[in-house]
Amino acid sequence: MSVTTPQTFKIVARLDGVLVPPSLGLLRPDDLGVLRGDGVFETTLAVNGSPRDLDEHLARMQVSARMMDLALPAPEVWQPAIQAVLAAWTGGPEMVLRLIATRGPEEGGEPTCYVIGSALGESATAGRNGISVLLLDRGFHGVDVAAKPWLLVGAKSLSYAMNMAAGRYARSHGADDVIFIDTDGSVLEGPTSTVVLARGRSLVTPPREGILDGITARRLLRVAEAAGWSTAVQPVTADELHSAEALFLTSSTRILAPIVAIDGTARDNDPAVTAELARLLQVPGA
Repeated sequence: MSVTTPQTFKIVARLDGVLVPPSLGLLRPDDLGVLRGDGVFETTLAVNGSPRDLDEHLARMQVSARMMDLALPAPEVWQPAIQAVLAAWTGGPEMVLRLIATRGPEEGGEPTCYVIGSALGESATAGRNGISVLLLDRGFHGVDVAAKPWLLVGAKSLSYAMNMAAGRYARSHGADDVIFIDTDGSVLEGPTSTVVLARGRSLVTPPREGILDGITARRLLRVAEAAGWSTAVQPVTADELHSAEALFLTSSTRILAPIVAIDGTARDNDPAVTAELARLLQVPGA
């Protein structure tokens, strides 16, 4: 019996690998993931049944959970659910794979954990051809906030309302996405992405203080170094975004999105650089 609906085409699995209909509630009404956004998640792309950087995502999920004092099942415990979703997927070559863990019921108990497979949105695939961004003030200094672990900066938590609000603000002002700027004017990250810029044969990405450690950006620096590029993690100013030979937002689903406009001002990206980095990152269709 099918457990998907044609309107949404989602595959949902419990950790034991049992598939459940997407319309079936897995969360109690008093689950702290619903009441307070208390939980962690990871998202990656599966291409032709193979999840990208899965081990890295499982490891980062454990890091986020430790930051929140949340005891998660070990990475290998997630495998039955992941494999069940991959095996059941018939929605095309690319699938968004989400791993979700909430703190569970309000009175205590085990975390609520499950895996979802869903179609890649059109905006994600379109973003690989170019996106426009707004520069928005994040309202904090990255180094300062990184020293305050209770703020959970750097954890991929379910509390994503601010990130989603930033995306809606961008779209309501004619842009596709956002780059957050530190109070000192330096570049931080996107709501769901990491900033990478190219200068000659060098790639630069901002320091990790105050931002999420981007897995796709980390992979890009690694494969670029193997191909003869130099790489650096160092402060980046907003002015440097405008002058870069190529500028990207990297994420696990769009993978590599060239930035073609900043605050309404068009900018060019070296097409040879974009093509080479897309090939190194194995962007589908590159």
